[in-house]
Amino acid sequence: MSRKHSFTLTLSNNITEKEGVLFLLDNHTGFFKIDLDTKKELLDLLKIERRYLQSFDLIYVPKMVGKTIDSDFLKTYLEDIIFVELKTTKKYLPENPKGFFFGATENEFNFGKILKDKFLFCFVTLNEKAPSFVLLSIEELDKIIRNKRIQYQINL
Repeated sequence: MSRKHSFTLTLSNNITEKEGVLFLLDNHTGFFKIDLDTKKELLDLLKIERRYLQSFDLIYVPKMVGKTIDSDFLKTYLEDIIFVELKTTKKYLPENPKGFFFGATENEFNFGKILKDKFLFCFVTLNEKAPSFVLLSIEELDKIIRNKRIQYQINL
């Protein structure tokens, strides 16, 4: 794959992910996008290594509406916070997540294993015929994975 094509694909994926975030924030309660400093504070409160900063995109606090996420919020609702790693597509998937193709890092899976039921993958389909999202735990995801392979990404 050429460097130019790879860069273009990455940009496209980043835009799609941002659209997925907006879809959840605008249409469903309980999802919150937090900044890097807040992510650090949250991991520190849970005594989890900061190497997992990139292993989640959102937090989810079921039934919570329109709160400001600050230190007081984190401390008050720490037990209720669920970490969410977003996977987004524009593909038509009427039985979301069936047919979803995505990449995930070892860190994401390890983070999920540490947090157990406090970590979910969120599969968002932005296709206009069937926009939807599905939340799955690592355990639920493992049960439906049809094929999983390792890909090495190497920088020299």
